[in-house]
Amino acid sequence: MAQAALGAAGLHFDELNKLRVLEPAAAQQTGQLREECGAFLDKIVEFQKIVGSLIELVDQLAKAAESEKMKAIGARNLLKSIAKQREAQEQQLQALIAEKKMQLERYRIEYETLCKIEADQNEFIDQFIFQK
Repeated sequence: MAQAALGAAGLHFDELNKLRVLEPAAAQQTGQLREECGAFLDKIVEFQKIVGSLIELVDQLAKAAESEKMKAIGARNLLKSIAKQREAQEQQLQALIAEKKMQLERYRIEYETLCKIEADQNEFIDQFIFQK
């Protein structure tokens, strides 16, 4: 009866017979909710740690990808540079070939001229020898 009168006044006894303002069921639900909130906060902290480590990993992978991209760009530029150098070298060699062909043609003409002069001189020598 005393408990009913106290219950009407909003006062209750708990399992340890302490006077409480909340009903025992509400106090139990509140305690259970506090435990669930604590567990939820622990899970949130763990989730934040996992997400943090994932972000670090993604950042590392992004840096590695950026580094590889820069290496690839450098290699591509080097390849273009080498191609241009080879093209310039090929042009130089083509010019050298053309120059050597012209020199060969001059030497051929000079050789033919010298052969003709030699033939003329040999003919002159032969005629001079026969005249004596």
